[in-house]
Amino acid sequence: NVRPNLALRLATTLEGRIATETGQSRWISAEPARAYVHALRAEHDAVLIGSTSVIYDDPQLTCRLPGQGHRSPVRVVADGHLRLPLTAQLAVSARDLPVWVLTLPGQASSRRNALTDLGIDLIEVTAADDGHMDLRLGLALLAERGITRVLCEGGAKLGASLVRAGLVDKLVWIHAPAVLGATGYPALAGLGIEKLDHAPRFRRERMEILGPDMIETYVPIAHA
Repeated sequence: NVRPNLALRLATTLEGRIATETGQSRWISAEPARAYVHALRAEHDAVLIGSTSVIYDDPQLTCRLPGQGHRSPVRVVADGHLRLPLTAQLAVSARDLPVWVLTLPGQASSRRNALTDLGIDLIEVTAADDGHMDLRLGLALLAERGITRVLCEGGAKLGASLVRAGLVDKLVWIHAPAVLGATGYPALAGLGIEKLDHAPRFRRERMEILGPDMIETYVPIAHA
């Protein structure tokens, strides 16, 4: 199936942590890097996030650069079991800027109705062989709706699933000059890799210093 180009954006400490052990994540990166992310959003048709990130971070996922609000992307949530809170910023603003939810078939009609009443568009995506949502199919369904470029902004499980499935076309990694140690939350959940030669490999395309942070852009070696 045809699918959109997908960029995975990570903002982490030097050792790849995205939050403290208590879950605090704002703000790991400084203002220049955050402005860079808003510009990235303006360059993409859709921004994708996992439901856990919505629950813990309650993001807007808009482009808030001066004069660029009209370039905010469609907000897409990968939410297999419709955990999206009805009070989340995404939910309450769905009539102002589109929110699409990729979900597994068979969710409770009361929950479905509550979300659609807010103006949220539900897109059913069947499960893959492992029982989890088939993200490749989900992306193909986005392509059918005219989405050509997707920016994924987390979280750890969604990012890991995309990497594991070979669906990441570009990796944008923002490194902040801080460390949190092993008790911090990792940027990616487990990939189940036992041997180094099975690890996905990337080629660095670009490095840039923005304020105190460093931004690196990579492409998978298989795509190079």
